[in-house]
Amino acid sequence: MTPDHNDLWFLPLGGTGEIGMNLNLYGHDGQWLMVDCGVTFPRPGRVIADGTVHGRGEPPVQMADPAFIADRREQLAGLIITHAHEDHIGAVPYLWPLLQCPVYTSRFTAEILRRKLAEFDLLHRVPIHVVDVDERRTIGPFEVQWLALTHSIPDPNALMIRAPAGRIFHSGDWKLDEEPLVGHGYTPGTFKALAEEGVTAMVCDSTNATVAGHSMSESALEKGLLAATEDAPGRVIVACFGSNIARLHTLANVARATGRYMGLLGRSLVNMCGAAKAAGVWNADDHLIPPAHLGYLPREEVLAVATGSQGEPRTALRRMAMGSHPDVELEPGDRVIFSARAIPGNEDAIEALITSLKERGVEVITAEDADLPIHASGHPARDELRAMYQWVQPTIAIPVHGEAEHMEAHAGLARECGVPRALLGRNGDLFMIRPVPGMRRQVVETGRLGWEKGALVRVV
Repeated sequence: MTPDHNDLWFLPLGGTGEIGMNLNLYGHDGQWLMVDCGVTFPRPGRVIADGTVHGRGEPPVQMADPAFIADRREQLAGLIITHAHEDHIGAVPYLWPLLQCPVYTSRFTAEILRRKLAEFDLLHRVPIHVVDVDERRTIGPFEVQWLALTHSIPDPNALMIRAPAGRIFHSGDWKLDEEPLVGHGYTPGTFKALAEEGVTAMVCDSTNATVAGHSMSESALEKGLLAATEDAPGRVIVACFGSNIARLHTLANVARATGRYMGLLGRSLVNMCGAAKAAGVWNADDHLIPPAHLGYLPREEVLAVATGSQGEPRTALRRMAMGSHPDVELEPGDRVIFSARAIPGNEDAIEALITSLKERGVEVITAEDADLPIHASGHPARDELRAMYQWVQPTIAIPVHGEAEHMEAHAGLARECGVPRALLGRNGDLFMIRPVPGMRRQVVETGRLGWEKGALVRVV
């Protein structure tokens, strides 16, 4: 199955019909362009095809099966990573040996990718091309332009993918944050100009398509985080996504305002901080205490930021809840603040973690029960989606990055915004954008690959 010069195809292998594990292919004139290559994390107790239940022995990460494009890697012109979240970048070290193509991405994302590749002895094998905002690159038969948007991580980019057969706007993960605190912002005029040029299809994030209104700005959270911290009698541990450098900047302000020392607990947090410093997106005024020193400070002087907001095993917060963290031992009167919301499917794991913390006498504050906002989503709510459709004015809407209910809500909203056609599908469906817009169901049998002890195993 190879597209000819009249064809413009979209083929998602991961991330359509689910949140996470993004892997997308665009086909034209005998070649393919891959956008993102991410992982997902297993849901405890998920029943698989043979009737067994995956639990303790389940692979720690899973990724889309790349067999379709790996069998055609001579047709793969390149891989673009839109931003550095694990569900967009995490599978690259595992799958690149099967792909062996150049990688294009922004400076901060390249810093994260290099660190991952170094762990796999791939750093000097993978050709990484760092691209600036508004830059255009010719990749095979495609001309790709990087467009600035905002998200919950520095330097995310949308893409304008141009080919002789048509033009596709690929949003990546995004929100409209007028005060993102860290990294580049966005300009409405950038997207209005696309409409003047003409956009054949818009492939767009659906995560919050069921949420009314507008997502909250990162800049609006400091008041709530300060209020949740300032009256704590003991240690304050904040659980959040480590990739949100803006949130870490806000917490550093809170630490200064409350006379506390801030430290990071968790390898991914430390790694993200190092990458942010290397990429020039870390505030030089935000000083951190080494993790090993936190246990020796008076409890009322500690503000630690920890991994584990989704209840993941082996993370810093889970180890503290079990009393097995090497640097910090929680005591009655300490406070844990969840500056994050549950990713769908993680609710039970988070509830179990909260129960373990409370059993140790630790006070827990979640985003749901805080008096003021302490978390902001990184994805567009319905008003933001409406704005983007009004700016871009595509002929076809293709919702992705969501479960069925999110994508259906997104498709309905696109039609309300005057988009003539909305196409819905799932991983493995071929979206035939040109010459005749349509879709052929499940042309690729998709699955998941799990990674366990250095070997790929099939997960269905």
